[in-house]
Amino acid sequence: MKKLLMTTVAVSAMFSASTAWADNHPLKVGFMATLEGTYTILGEDGQRGFKLAMKELENKMGGRDVEVIVGATDASPESALRAVRKLVEQDKVDIVIGPLSGSEGIALRDYAKEHPEVTIINGVSGAQETTFVDPAPNFFRFNTDGAQWGVGLGEYVYNEKGWKTVASVAEDYSFAYTNFLGFAHGFCKAGGKITERQWVPLGSKDFASIIANLPDDVDAIYVGLGGGDAVNFLNQYQQAGGDASLIGGSIMVDGTVLSAKGNAKNALIGTPSSGPQADTWDDPDWQKYVKAYQDAFEPDQRFPTPSLLATGYYNATHAAAQCMDKVNGDLSDGQKAFRECLSTIELDAPNGTIVLDDNRQAIGSNFVIEVVEQDDGTLATKMVSKVDNVNQTLGEDEAEFRKLGLPSRDIIECD
Repeated sequence: MKKLLMTTVAVSAMFSASTAWADNHPLKVGFMATLEGTYTILGEDGQRGFKLAMKELENKMGGRDVEVIVGATDASPESALRAVRKLVEQDKVDIVIGPLSGSEGIALRDYAKEHPEVTIINGVSGAQETTFVDPAPNFFRFNTDGAQWGVGLGEYVYNEKGWKTVASVAEDYSFAYTNFLGFAHGFCKAGGKITERQWVPLGSKDFASIIANLPDDVDAIYVGLGGGDAVNFLNQYQQAGGDASLIGGSIMVDGTVLSAKGNAKNALIGTPSSGPQADTWDDPDWQKYVKAYQDAFEPDQRFPTPSLLATGYYNATHAAAQCMDKVNGDLSDGQKAFRECLSTIELDAPNGTIVLDDNRQAIGSNFVIEVVEQDDGTLATKMVSKVDNVNQTLGEDEAEFRKLGLPSRDIIECD
C-alpha cells in the first residue's frame, strides 16, 4: 500500500511539474514562407492562413501561449536552410511550420534528419520527393503533393474538352515537375500526346522567346507557372496575340494570379485546372472557412477567397494545435507523444478530411476546376468534379508507380 501511494504521489508530481512547465513556457513556433522574390504574394497569403488559424486558437496551443518567430525565404533551398537554421539553432523553436515551395521542402526534409529535436510540419510545399524518397520521421505534410493536385485533370481535358495534343511551359524546379506529372499521368493514360515541353527558371520576366516557340498545331497549352512568373507570362502572351486554349497548373489559377492587377488574367476565364480546393465550392465547412478568412482581413489586404497557400498553412497550424491539445502542451521525451498524434489524427479540414500515410504524407481530396468570372467581376474557380482519398501513388500500386521514375523534365513520357 505504501509503495502504491508513493507511485501515485510520484505520478501526480510529474503531472503537476509537466503542467507547470507548460504553463510557464511559451511554445516557440517558427513560421517559414516565401516572403521574398517571385513567390512573395504566395507567401503572404500563406501567412494569412497561418494568422487566421492562430486567431481562432487565441494564440494558444495545448494551453500554452505561442511565440511566433518568422523566417522569410525566396523559394530557393539555400534560403530555406538559412531560415530554418536560425529558427532551430539560434531561436530554439519547438516546432516549425513551413516551407511553401517545393525545393525548399526537400531541403527541410534533409535538415529534419539532422535535428531530431524539432518537429517540422510542412506549410504547403508540394514536391513529391519530400515525403516519397527517404522521408524524415520528424517531418509531417498535411497537404497533398503536386502530383496529387493533378489527379483528374488529364482525363477531363482529354475526354470532356476533346484536347488530344498538348504542349507545356512550366517552371524549372521540383514542384512544377511534380504538378505536371500528376496531369500527364492521367492525360497519357487517356490517350493524349505531349508534343513539346519548355522549362523556365523561377523569376523569369521575359517570356518572348518562350511564347514565340510555342507550337500552333496543338489543342491546348499547359501552363505551370505561379506568382509573378504567371502574371508576366499572361501579360506578354496576350500582348503577342496568343489565343490558344490553356490548361492551368495548380498555382496558375490560384487566387494569387486570379487577383492580380490588369486584364491579362482574363485570358484564364474558362481555363481548366485542378488542385486541393475550389473557390466557390458550396460545402458548408468550406464556406464557413472562406467567411472567416474574409472577416479576418480588410478587402484590400487579402484575396476574395483564400488561396491554396492560405489553406495549406491553415490546416498545418490546426493539425499542430490539435495534437498539442491532446498532449496538454507537453513535448518531453523527444516530442514522442506529439508526433504519434500527428501521425494518426484525422484532420477535419475545410477542404476535406485529411489523414497521413506511413510516410507522414497527406491523403485527401482533389478538385478538377475551371476559372469563372463572378457577378462582381472577380475571377474564381468552380468545381467540376472531386476525387476523394487521393494517395501519393495516385491510386496505383506503389511498386508500379515507382517504376515511372521521380518527377523531372521528362517524366512522365507521353509519346
